[in-house]
Amino acid sequence: MPTPKEKRNYRREYDEYHGTGEQKKNRAKRNGARKKLGLKKGDGMEADHKRPLSRGGGNGDGNLRPVKRSTNRRKAATWSGRKRRR
Repeated sequence: MPTPKEKRNYRREYDEYHGTGEQKKNRAKRNGARKKLGLKKGDGMEADHKRPLSRGGGNGDGNLRPVKRSTNRRKAATWSGRKRRR
């Protein structure tokens, strides 16, 4: 993270992180999930992976659901990997 006086170098960020092969594959998976659910840009919805891609989840029908962006971000911060009991 840059210090307050240092300008953010977006090119370097892309080269070192966002442009890596692994991140490009992850981005393609997320885009595929949005397409599969029929979500459009600006609709305020995101494709939620019940089991996150980073934890071995996939884009299967049983692992995807459309949710509001705020719901998905809140879930990402608290996901523990355990199934909820009903």
